[in-house]
Amino acid sequence: MSLARALMVQGTGSDVGKSLVVAGLCRAYLKRGLSVRPFKPQNMSNNAAVTADGGEIGRAQALQARAAGVAPSVHMNPVLLKPQSDIGSQVVVQGQVVGNARADEYQFLKPQLLPAVLDSFGRLCAQADIVLVEGAGAASEVNLRQGDIANMGFARAAGIPVVLIGDIDRGGVIASLVGTKAVLAPDDARLIEGFIVNKFRGDPALFAAGLARITELTGWRALGLVPVFADARRLPAEDALALDKPDASKTGAKARVVVLAYPRVSNFDDFDPLRLEPNVDLVFLRPGSPIPADAAIVILPGSKATIADLAAVRAAGWDIDLQAHMRRGGQVLGICGGYQMLGKTISDPNGIEGAPATVPGLGYLNVETTMFAEKALFEVDGESADGGVPFTGYEMHVGESVGAGTARPLLRIAEGRPDGAVSADGRVSGCYVHGLFGDDRQRSYWMNRIGAGEAIVRYEDDVDATLDTLAEHLGRHVNCDALLAIAREPQFRH
Repeated sequence: MSLARALMVQGTGSDVGKSLVVAGLCRAYLKRGLSVRPFKPQNMSNNAAVTADGGEIGRAQALQARAAGVAPSVHMNPVLLKPQSDIGSQVVVQGQVVGNARADEYQFLKPQLLPAVLDSFGRLCAQADIVLVEGAGAASEVNLRQGDIANMGFARAAGIPVVLIGDIDRGGVIASLVGTKAVLAPDDARLIEGFIVNKFRGDPALFAAGLARITELTGWRALGLVPVFADARRLPAEDALALDKPDASKTGAKARVVVLAYPRVSNFDDFDPLRLEPNVDLVFLRPGSPIPADAAIVILPGSKATIADLAAVRAAGWDIDLQAHMRRGGQVLGICGGYQMLGKTISDPNGIEGAPATVPGLGYLNVETTMFAEKALFEVDGESADGGVPFTGYEMHVGESVGAGTARPLLRIAEGRPDGAVSADGRVSGCYVHGLFGDDRQRSYWMNRIGAGEAIVRYEDDVDATLDTLAEHLGRHVNCDALLAIAREPQFRH
């Protein structure tokens, strides 16, 4: 059986634009009539997506699958690390949780995961014309090279060529690209066929000598000089670094929505649709910043370590700020871990997220939560319990919340199952369903509740249009024909 051609995109560091470039190339090659699959052997992110085959993968790979016109699969991201407090990271293999590991423990675990990674890669190669592989972090992290499955270790095992991306916007791109060549083992460096300089600003003619110098010092071919893609903010972000690059405050917005970005915040892409609405001023708060007095609603989002993040809420003084917010007549919404925090107690008797413990919640909802090892991972649809407003979304959580408060659910799942709770005065709500604001109907419902009016953006259409624009952008500034010529059928060596 013939396999797809494959090409791996690695970077000189984190946040250089690997995920975005792969997504754009997926859409560009789809438009050429090719069958495309994205693949990332190892990812670290608390922003995850539920797949149709009953697992979870990094959010970036779900977006790349969408760009490629296919449903997300667990095989597109066979190893997902989800950072937690105290116990390191949760390890997800081919969509399912297999345990937890500290950073030092994971270094010994990596070689054992390579067969699963290659199995998933092989499955995708049997389905497509081309597989676009995304590396993780920096190709130059030679301290992590032994047992590597994320960058050069995978490229060597799969026998595929590599293109390296450097970020000129952060400065020092010539040194970062040339320095990567200098520190790589010769056999690894030979896998790199060319490079792309990303996030350029200004006149491209001014960097022509820079491209030539990189080629002279590395022997690699220049494959593109890509200007900053301004509409990147319209696509779901995977990395929490995005939360530290706040948007400018919107002039004329009708309501301010505040999201508490605690240390282990997860699934914060839930709120991307609100960011795009001109009548909503969306603010992510890191610990150290008080909840502003003009917030219409404060949202407690998902968390990868609910008890630890609840402690962070209290340490930041946000529990006191919430009391003041409620006295001013504001609203509060908790999603998943945030819903659990709003209840009376959270119990983790088996140490699922850290040391076994039972702690008091914030007490706004009459529910009690107990953590269980089994994880809920499925797509759902239904309607709001009070107004019958439809929604689609997904559940991704451990634990169950019970108590008298659930007699007033926030949502009703299609099969009749209630979800969440609402306070007696109706101003505090919580649920387990992610993705509510991605549904235009639910977003309008919540915007009307806080005085922001109807939703203006048609979010799903907007994402697809942005992916089309990204593909055109890369088509103008990257030698896509050369990338296809570089890609080759894998030559498995493991």
